[in-house]
Amino acid sequence: MRRRASILMMLGLFFSCGFIKAPQRESEQPHAPADSLRSLYLYTDGVKRSAIYGDTLGARRLFEAAIEADSGCAPAFYELAASLAGDSIDRAIDYAARAVALDSTNKWYLQLYGQSLIVGGRYGEAVPVFEKLVRTERNPEHYRLLAALYDGTERPFSAIAILDSADSQFGRLPYLGEMKHRLLLQTMQYEKALAEAETAVAETPYLPQTHTALGEVYEAMGRDSLAEVSFRRGVETDSTSVASWAALADFYNRRNDYRSYLDVVWRLFRMDNFPVTEKTGIFRRLTGNRNFYRNNFTQIDILATTLHLKYPDNPQVENLYASHLISSGRIDEALEIYKRKTRKADADLGSFMTVVEIESYLQHADSVRLYLNRALERFPEDAELRMNCGHAAMIDGRLDEAIDDYRSALKLAGNDTLRSQLWGSIGDAWHQKAGKRLPEGVQEESDRGEELLLGDKTIRRFMKQCYAAYDRALEYWKDNTSVLNNYAYFLSLEGRDLGRALEMASRATAIAGSNPTFLDTHAWVLYRLGRYDEAKKVMRQAISLDNSGSTSLPLHYGDILAALGERFMAEIYWRKALEQGFDGASIERRIAGPRQQE
Repeated sequence: MRRRASILMMLGLFFSCGFIKAPQRESEQPHAPADSLRSLYLYTDGVKRSAIYGDTLGARRLFEAAIEADSGCAPAFYELAASLAGDSIDRAIDYAARAVALDSTNKWYLQLYGQSLIVGGRYGEAVPVFEKLVRTERNPEHYRLLAALYDGTERPFSAIAILDSADSQFGRLPYLGEMKHRLLLQTMQYEKALAEAETAVAETPYLPQTHTALGEVYEAMGRDSLAEVSFRRGVETDSTSVASWAALADFYNRRNDYRSYLDVVWRLFRMDNFPVTEKTGIFRRLTGNRNFYRNNFTQIDILATTLHLKYPDNPQVENLYASHLISSGRIDEALEIYKRKTRKADADLGSFMTVVEIESYLQHADSVRLYLNRALERFPEDAELRMNCGHAAMIDGRLDEAIDDYRSALKLAGNDTLRSQLWGSIGDAWHQKAGKRLPEGVQEESDRGEELLLGDKTIRRFMKQCYAAYDRALEYWKDNTSVLNNYAYFLSLEGRDLGRALEMASRATAIAGSNPTFLDTHAWVLYRLGRYDEAKKVMRQAISLDNSGSTSLPLHYGDILAALGERFMAEIYWRKALEQGFDGASIERRIAGPRQQE
């Protein structure tokens, strides 16, 4: 239609030029007018360039040349505005406005100007444009847009009035009726909304959306029984209508009738015309609230099974179902799903790593190594996979192998954060090697452990390697909290570089916040510095936050209390450390003697 209008305007311009008169004598010739004929030719070439050859940029240049030849060439302004609407909306609005200024009676110019204003977010300016279009042209789309503009500029009653006017001109149009229905509910005109909805049901009882709309009015009026009847009639009218089933589900959800809600959701899950992405989104929401998940587990389990049976090869569904199995304690079934995924030609690394995580949790060391090796065959250049191999070796106590894996991962690492993590892990491995040099039953936190750490040359050599690795880690990432914490703690055990240890421990707690392990380190460094009151305050916070059953925290708190002369409370916390598995001989020495731990 727009092209046809453009051609008609072109012809009008052509004939408006009139017949060519004989040239006047020089003294009789008026001031030279705009070159309208050249402008017309340029405009016509621009239309052909755009419509036939699809050369938008070339067409724009021709339209601009047409305007340069004749600044009154309205069609060229119109075409430029249409061409620029998707690239530069402000320029498009400007050109459309100039076309309207040149020919305010042209409905195509006015319509493009109004639409451009809407796209540009200038709704207030668009309102009078569409008000004029509604007065001059019978087009229900103009009524719809004007109603939307009224609503968007907080004039909902004007929007309803213009939709009433549309009803009188065009009869009931469903999409305008739905818009008016929403506005009537929004403005709480329930009686009018009820009359409109009842009329729509009487006129088109075969449309499910009319019953749904009536149900929404009844619900807004607090007449829930009638609302439920109407919502159910909607799904009875068309059992394949996703919108009707979804409206019924939402109704039950708003009433907190979760049994009925989940029953309707199950019906939606069985429908082929309800997208799987919507289904998985609903399932994630249902399982995101742990209390809701637990209280409605049986029905959610049916939903999970339905999804899995309907979409057995969908990766998202497979992952959701496996996660559900893990949550329900069926770890072996979940593990089998992930193992099956690793056997596929397009298996992703995440499937292998999930198997590794589950097998690690089940303490199946052989299976962990098997799937890590299989993953390495598929993804030999993945740095994080190599790092995970190192972690697995660490757990098994194969510390030299772990260090080799971490160093291999370093060669593949693509960012400084990962490099810092790898150097931190190398430092941790060297520390574990040092710890293995301690006699069985002697822990580092005990008085003898500290003594041996300081006296054994091999341990000192291993700890030197540990600290060198930590230094490298902090060069790559100064805020690596795990490294800052471990570095500070190990220095505090040796009682050296305590000023630097305090700086690192303070930084770790400042970054990590309420991490009880980091707070424990911070407090212990303060204790080693003799700042007992500060240490007590920080350690009390760590104790209140910890739920891990750590032996170190009550032990350290006892030592801090003893240093402050609070012997009775100190013994309570030492005994708690003993109950949680700390070295008995070390606890006995603490309880037996009054000396402070240095």
